[in-house]
Amino acid sequence: MLGIAQALLVTMFLKTAMTSEKLIDIPLSILDLVPIIEGGTIETVLKNSLILAQQAEKFGYNRYWLAEHHNMETVASSATAVLIGYIAGGTKTMRVGSGGIMLPNHAPLVVAEQFGTLASLYPNRIDLGLGRAPGTDQLTAKALRRSNLNTVLTFPDDVIALQTYFSADNKKASVRAIPGEGLDIPIWILGSSTDSARLAANFGLPYAFASHFAPTHLEEAVHIYRRDFRPSVYLEKPYLMACTNAVVADTNAEAERLVTSYYQLVVDMISGNRRKLQPPVDTMEGRWSDYEEASVKQMTRYSFIGDVEKIKAEITRFQQQFQLDEIMFTSNIYDLKARVRSYELLMLVNGGVKKEVIQ
Repeated sequence: MLGIAQALLVTMFLKTAMTSEKLIDIPLSILDLVPIIEGGTIETVLKNSLILAQQAEKFGYNRYWLAEHHNMETVASSATAVLIGYIAGGTKTMRVGSGGIMLPNHAPLVVAEQFGTLASLYPNRIDLGLGRAPGTDQLTAKALRRSNLNTVLTFPDDVIALQTYFSADNKKASVRAIPGEGLDIPIWILGSSTDSARLAANFGLPYAFASHFAPTHLEEAVHIYRRDFRPSVYLEKPYLMACTNAVVADTNAEAERLVTSYYQLVVDMISGNRRKLQPPVDTMEGRWSDYEEASVKQMTRYSFIGDVEKIKAEITRFQQQFQLDEIMFTSNIYDLKARVRSYELLMLVNGGVKKEVIQ
């Protein structure tokens, strides 16, 4: 427990941080993987996502995205469009979207209708981030796609099909997306490789890189996207966002303890052990092999773990290196209160102030 003097110092520090000049001066956003926790129910974690989204809106976050994953013991966001509607319906101003919809799993027309419906219910608030990975294992991908197993190869054509369905010029076509037609629904290209950077640049679309789990190609992808970008009717100049891991607490020691839930999750993924998100532990010693530890550290290269002062410096260096237009954070924290607190502290890096950004 903090003493009175210590509590006053903490309060003074937070007030100063909230009113100080922003260090990175760009929008901050959230990727919610909707982690299913050990001892919790799916109903509870879905409701927790709404609670987090409502708090994030108050803190000043720009976007709240949800990712499509299937057949995973730890993730409850498989029906992504449904969950986006739930979050958007429980918030008022924050943009809500997909980070992303795995387009090869779906017919473009179905995606256009779903997001056309969402955009009609929540005007000017819905984002459509698209990925070409299955978001699952190959057996589950086969169950999703049934006989059509080559849809990854048609990803560029499927993006064009979506743009066509959203276009007002499609009103004379034989196949139309209603709702969806004529609506301004921003399409983002998501990726973890240089191929996605080239596609986003060629199409003149905003680009989001998944450095929270695939940091290896971030620098090269950023370079390619900016170098090859072609202005389009959708976007005049490149708009780049990177997603990273963040676990922030009132002390560095507490942040290091909280992040062990995520470390255990990654170790489980490496070993093929299907478990829900585990409570944090005091140490990872004896819980991972040397290989697993090295793999976790490589995967989490771009992660911000610590108190406000520590992550301020780290995020500032990250932004100086990549000159991003926006940063998205994801936090696999077991306890909801600690997770909300992490995002509250994280926003102190940017003053907790919303900015006018790409719509």
